Amino acid sequence: MPHSVPSPYLAEGPRVGLRPFTFEDGAEFTARARESKDLHHPWLFPPDTADAYRAYAKRLIDDPARAGFLICEKDDGGAIAGFVNINNIVRDGFQSGALGYGAFAHAAGRGLMSAGLDLVVRHAFGPMRLHRLEINVQPGNAASIALARRCGFHLEGFSPRMLHIDGAWRDHQRWALTREMLR
Repeated sequence: MPHSVPSPYLAEGPRVGLRPFTFEDGAEFTARARESKDLHHPWLFPPDTADAYRAYAKRLIDDPARAGFLICEKDDGGAIAGFVNINNIVRDGFQSGALGYGAFAHAAGRGLMSAGLDLVVRHAFGPMRLHRLEINVQPGNAASIALARRCGFHLEGFSPRMLHIDGAWRDHQRWALTREMLR
């Protein structure tokens, strides 16, 4: 009888797999971040050096109030297409977390992040047992807003000067999804 190879993914769809951050991903992640600076600016600043990646990954791996996931292309040998982090995870009566995410330039516009974010949402509402996820997006970030909308998130409100990004306090729209709203 043939042996099946266990999947490296926590969850997977036809095109992408979802797996946690590891320290071994640093070289690929930082190279992709450097290649994607134009795509990310001025919205996002993922780590692009080995030291910055180690510190970033350590927080995602060690802190129970965070969970980090890599979106990997199944047809490209597991290449990292993007990432989704669940930050500020609060348990007990709240069971909530705030999402942050980014696609890398080689994967942008190919539907990989939509597929990956759907996997993260199902994982968060399933094995992680969360009830609510929130996405905070700068109003001018049309691609991020479109991704939130495609994945079923609903606009809840506006938070002026919510986060300090790129040297200034930035306004954000609040998008949310609860387990009951999942399509």
